[in-house]
Amino acid sequence: MVIRVFIASSSGFVAIKKKQQDVVRFLEANKIEFEEVDITMSEEQRQWMYKNVPPEKKPAQGNPLPPQIFNGDRYCGDYDSFFESKESNTVFSFLGLKSRLASKVLPFPLHPS
Repeated sequence: MVIRVFIASSSGFVAIKKKQQDVVRFLEANKIEFEEVDITMSEEQRQWMYKNVPPEKKPAQGNPLPPQIFNGDRYCGDYDSFFESKESNTVFSFLGLKSRLASKVLPFPLHPS
């Protein structure tokens, strides 16, 4: 599964742009494979995002705003959830990924046969 970050490239809101950049920079810095999905370029993707954000995460009025983060089709969260996971050092579990330390592979066996 690939991490998908739903963004709006033509958003007029500086706060939204900064949040999108924060998520993307973090993923790039940590070499986490991801795909940006620009909802301003695809009505189909915008509708998919709106439909797949859980009801309890949708605003009382209007539609959910980017960035929204998914692992494949599984909803991870919005920027606030991402920021909280970053602060508590739980981003890998937030994204549904194995921690880098847990997935480290040794280049040779510890006990040769």
